[in-house]
Amino acid sequence: MIKQVLIGTLCGAVVLTAGILIGHYGIKKSSSSPPSWVNDVAKDVDEGFIEMFMSEVDNIQIQENLRELTKVPHMATTAGDEQTVQFMLKRWQDPQTGLDQAWREEYKVYLSFPDPKNPNNVTVVSPTGNVLHIAREKEKSYTSDQNDPEVVQPYAAYSPAGHPKGRLVYANQGKPSDYQLLNQTVDLRGTIAITRYGGAGRGDKAINAAPYGVVGVLVYTDPLDINDGLMSDINETYPHSWYMPPSGVERGSFGADFGDLLTPYLAAKEETYRIRAEDITGIPPIPIQPIGFEDAYILICELGGGAAPSEWQGAFNCTYNFGGPGFKQTSAFHNSDVKLNIHNYEEVKSSSNVMGVIRGSVEPDRYVIYGNHRDSWVHGAIDPSSGTSVMLELTRVLGKMVKQGKWRPRRSIIFGSWGAEEFGLIGSAEYTEQYLAKLSERTVAYINVDIAVFANATLRASGMPSVQNVIFKAAKQVSAPGLDSTSVYDNWIQYSNRTSPTHGTIPKMGYLTGAGSDYAAFVHYLGITSMDISYTYDRSKTNARIYPAYHTAYDTFDYSSKFIDPGFVSHQAIARTVGNILIRLADTLVLPLNCTDYAESLEDYLTVSVNLYQEKLQAKNISMEPLKRAVTSFRSAATHLDKVILTSDLANETPLKIRMINDQLMLLDRAFLDPLAFPDKYAYRHVIWASSSAGKSTFPGLADAYANANSSGLSSDWDKVHYHLSVLSQAIEGAANTLSDVI
Repeated sequence: MIKQVLIGTLCGAVVLTAGILIGHYGIKKSSSSPPSWVNDVAKDVDEGFIEMFMSEVDNIQIQENLRELTKVPHMATTAGDEQTVQFMLKRWQDPQTGLDQAWREEYKVYLSFPDPKNPNNVTVVSPTGNVLHIAREKEKSYTSDQNDPEVVQPYAAYSPAGHPKGRLVYANQGKPSDYQLLNQTVDLRGTIAITRYGGAGRGDKAINAAPYGVVGVLVYTDPLDINDGLMSDINETYPHSWYMPPSGVERGSFGADFGDLLTPYLAAKEETYRIRAEDITGIPPIPIQPIGFEDAYILICELGGGAAPSEWQGAFNCTYNFGGPGFKQTSAFHNSDVKLNIHNYEEVKSSSNVMGVIRGSVEPDRYVIYGNHRDSWVHGAIDPSSGTSVMLELTRVLGKMVKQGKWRPRRSIIFGSWGAEEFGLIGSAEYTEQYLAKLSERTVAYINVDIAVFANATLRASGMPSVQNVIFKAAKQVSAPGLDSTSVYDNWIQYSNRTSPTHGTIPKMGYLTGAGSDYAAFVHYLGITSMDISYTYDRSKTNARIYPAYHTAYDTFDYSSKFIDPGFVSHQAIARTVGNILIRLADTLVLPLNCTDYAESLEDYLTVSVNLYQEKLQAKNISMEPLKRAVTSFRSAATHLDKVILTSDLANETPLKIRMINDQLMLLDRAFLDPLAFPDKYAYRHVIWASSSAGKSTFPGLADAYANANSSGLSSDWDKVHYHLSVLSQAIEGAANTLSDVI
């Protein structure tokens, strides 16, 4: 009995000891092999992968993308547009190189078209009704591209229909100051004004004219502004060079606001509430029509009246006169009127965004969005298909890596091929309105590549100051086209640079203050950190305000491959640069956004505003001290956050601390939003980067309010200056608080 007890006790002890040992070593082994997600959470961007990505980007693939995209004209909602929709879907749903998911998102949008059965025309009509001159209705053909029956006649989208007739006057760029000066010389009531592109928005040329009694407006591109004065298609312009030929006409949207005009602040879905068409604001109140400079030359050089100021003169070999109103007594057009016959019509049509996504592996609820619009006015080789061809190459390379299991981003990447951009940034604006809450909460950054390549000289980048560092880093890693020993960064700094108190001499970036492309809704409405990137021309060698074939029937594959980027190596450089940036934003453990660079920009703006406004504001008993304190607070908070990031052992920090820092960086621009800051500007809420008419390099709302008050002298307008100063100061102070430690 005792023997059995001893044996049982011994066996129990052995089992217990074994259990303890197994448990001990089992726990130790378990603690030395953490779950796989721990390593994933701490993983940082892979520089080797970036190098591999850049080596895979193929200029010939981009070339062939562009060739396919420009086979037919693809104006929004046309059959050509649907063809590009299907092409995008096919590429993004490809089983070998496609994305995780791709789909189309439909909106019902309000568009404006010319009547193909009843073309718009401009004539000179004698007192007896004889037609003395007819402006060219279609651009001259140099290649088969211009003969495509789907080439839309040049027109002004959202111009009302009508048949105004009157004596012609020349109104320079159609700015308010231009009409004011012209009205001091000529009675403008019942006249037709001819204006040149530049200086004022397209639609503003008619909006500014109407109060003076002008009944119709013509607009053209002066060779001085686009062609460096060259005018002959015999040997100077396209097809012999990149310059606009005499019959070239810039089409465009003549509305002032972005997004669908019938559904402000609402996504334009089938059953969405719509305002009445007559309640739309920001569109021309009188008919307006674009023409080529060959016809503008005939009209302007026959004008009577006094000579216009020297700054109003253009490239034509005649004196630009104001108009009598009307033509000179010695002209064959004397006593004749100019008549516009505009047959535009409006229609609600279905327009598509094509969307694609690569899901993130660690933070799938954080989005890096990359966008480019798809629709064009005609073939659109540069605008926008240079950008679309680059985006398709990015998605081919990244999609293949994902399909092969070689890579998956930390954060989700959303690609947007926006529809109906040319009619007022409609596709991107409707997307931000539909998904406002989700995008506001989850979007890290937006990258816009509209026209990827204007020309082949140098990089051009605009964006929030916080993205400067990541753009510079990427640009340093890409070889400049045709300059293998020179980086895109080093080439860029030779063309455009500035002196930074922190960094010394660096490339000069622009700011996204207007609504020139699809970044507008992301920046101004949602406050999402954004950038716009392209390759462009040497501005010291040309006065062209944009590439000369812009929005004409000559923006074709032939034009791009011969005169813009032979070999497509600048397209390749842009693809490598923006792809590098995209990967860093999607994969870097701590977001590569720099708050101290933002502080430097705010300090620059403050210095300008103090120099311009402080003395007079003090006389009005309005203090700028709150603004100074706010900028100082922002600098202090930004410096502190940078120090926290630099001194932390990020790979070993808790995931929640990394997430907290990233949220501070991601949400910074949201802190500058104030929905009441700009009551007269549709969808502008970002108090730092709104558009401004004052022309000063400082806080836009303050600059505009000051200019208005200084002009009117009204105490109520000085009150508005004080109000905006308070809005601005508190927004900057609030942004500083978001960068500070919690509570």
